[in-house]
Amino acid sequence: MKRNLDPIDRRILNVLQAHGRLSIVDLAERVHLTKTPCSERVKRLERDGVIKSYGATLDPAEVGMGHVMIVHVNLSKTSDSSLEDFNRAVKQIPEVQTCLMIAGPFDYMLKVRTRDITHFRELLGERISQLPAVMQTHSYAVMETVKETAMIELSS
Repeated sequence: MKRNLDPIDRRILNVLQAHGRLSIVDLAERVHLTKTPCSERVKRLERDGVIKSYGATLDPAEVGMGHVMIVHVNLSKTSDSSLEDFNRAVKQIPEVQTCLMIAGPFDYMLKVRTRDITHFRELLGERISQLPAVMQTHSYAVMETVKETAMIELSS
């Protein structure tokens, strides 16, 4: 469901996406509100599911997970139950950071983050290729991440 967000809600969301640890006082100052109405808006946005969670963004290289591969997956069948089984199973692999169902020459695209190529090879053979209905995979090494963001810029 699309939410009806006013310009103040949009400013709050833009600031929180970039600075999730701001206090309500600092947030209120940045969006030109007083503390109480700002706090009430944030609570409403959380309650309504617009704000799903808060978290820290880690540097993958600093935590030993700097190797990224893109994997294209073709399924042997794409019945509703096969898709549901694949979706449920792929969510259980922590190294799969993103799984997108694709309309095109393959069925899914995965972004997989591992320690190194050896870790990826083990994961591909033992987990990814064993997912329900997987017929074929094609893997591509990411040489450099030029841009990566989860931010959604909201215009006021």
